[in-house]
Formats: sequence, structure tokens, C-alpha cells
Amino acid sequence: MPPRLSPSVRQQRLGSELRRLREHAGMTPKAMAAALGTDVPKISQMENGKSGVSADRLRSWASACRCANLPLIEALTLMTQDRGKHWWHHFRGRVPSGMLDIAELEHHAESLLVLNTTSIPGLLQTSRYAAAMFARLRPPLPRHDADVRAAFRTERQQVLSAGRPFTAFIHEAALRMQFGGPTVLREQLASLLDDAERPGVTVRAIPFSVDTYPGSGEDLFLAHGPVPELDTVQIDLTQGPQFIDSEADLASYRAIVAESDSLALSPEESRGFIRRIMTDLKGRPPR
Repeated sequence: MPPRLSPSVRQQRLGSELRRLREHAGMTPKAMAAALGTDVPKISQMENGKSGVSADRLRSWASACRCANLPLIEALTLMTQDRGKHWWHHFRGRVPSGMLDIAELEHHAESLLVLNTTSIPGLLQTSRYAAAMFARLRPPLPRHDADVRAAFRTERQQVLSAGRPFTAFIHEAALRMQFGGPTVLREQLASLLDDAERPGVTVRAIPFSVDTYPGSGEDLFLAHGPVPELDTVQIDLTQGPQFIDSEADLASYRAIVAESDSLALSPEESRGFIRRIMTDLKGRPPR
């Protein structure tokens, strides 16, 4: 088969894990090619995610690297077997590829965690709140493109219907930011309270009163893989989503999450905190 022109982030991740195994074993691409009975360009394509890898070839790769991490090998083997079409493929060419990668990441994660400082997490947004979020983009999106992105975001939320563990740390700034105005925000906060009662969903607020909050620099999304080595952090940038999986960076973001966990209100306290914000909004005259 010809090489993939645009491998997904998940396909690239499988390739990067193959490269890490090879480099950890001290093997050159030429040595790996000899061990697998192929050529160096093929090794490069597999490590770049541009060529598919069968389960048998992955096991041969791990054996050549003398890798004894059986849980990691099994998790990587499962990554080679997902070749079906999923709902997000119907949006290919209609939304940016980075959005497709996020949906794929969510679908395969064992559990999900977000830490938001400026807006309600996408998986918990109402349709009107999401539309207001897309309306703020500059230059403005054409109406059709904004509608398609809002529909895509709604489809993403089905990942929560399966009871996938999902934890949302939401800063008070995000809870008070009035995308779409106070009426839209009140509706969003009411929906957030409903979501907080769903199986698997945990919402925890971080009030302004918390000092030196470590996660104030950026919103982040942590997708836990079947083994810690396959965790992925995604952060939003103006240019699009960035996906991070280096060991050092993952350790840094895990530390931010751990400190956020120690600072955030409990789920019950958070629900009361959100209700107080809603009460404050009701006391303001409509714009």
C-alpha cells in the first residue's frame, strides 16, 4: 500500500512509540530493517505513521528491541487493530483535521480530564454556548462552517454517554465568562449542573480565592491511555490543537493536575459554588 499522506495523530503516536522502543534498545534504522527483513525507508514510514503496522510486525519489532514491558506491547498491539470507520470520519474535509484528532483521542482514551481557565470544556458545552464560542473567532467563520463545527462538538459529547470517566477542573473565570451573554451562560451553568450528576462525570470548581493556581496559563486536556506511557496531553493554541506525549512534558502536566486536585473544591462544594454564580447572574439586568 502507498504511504499515508496525512496520518492522524493516533497513527503518528504509534509510530513515535515504535521509534522510542528502537532508540531505547540502541538500534539503528538499518539494524531494525535487517531484523524485520525490510528496508530503511519502510522503517521510516512506520515510525512517521505513514505506513500501517500489523500486530505481528509490532510484536516482532518489540522482540527485536528486547522490550519486556508486556502491558505496553499489548496496548500498542491494540492500536494496530483499529482500522474501522468512526463517526468523525464523516466530518473529514468539513472541519480542521486537528478536531478529528481530538475526537479520535477521546474515543480511545480510558478516561478523560480537562482543566479549563477561560471557557466551559467542549464536552460539556450547550449548543448555544458552543455557537457563541465559535462566533468569537477572528476572522469570523462563515455561518455554514460555524454550524458544522458546532454540530461536530455536539457529536463529540457522545463519548460521555458510555460512562467514560471524565473529570473537569473549571476555574471561576471560565464559569463567569459570558460567551453569548448572561442568558446563555445561565443556561450553560444549569446544563453543567445536570452533567455533574451523570455517571462518570466529575465537575470541580477552582475559585478566584485560590492563590498561585498552577494551571492558569493554558487550558489542557489529558487523555489517559491503557498504560501511562500512552497518555496524551492536548492544549489549544490559536493555530490549532497541540498534542504532547514526551515523558518530561507528561510529568509536568501530571504535576499541574495533581496540584489542581488538591486546590479544587469538592464535587458537592462545586455544585453549590456554581449555583451561587447563577444566582449572581439572575441579579444582573439583561444586556
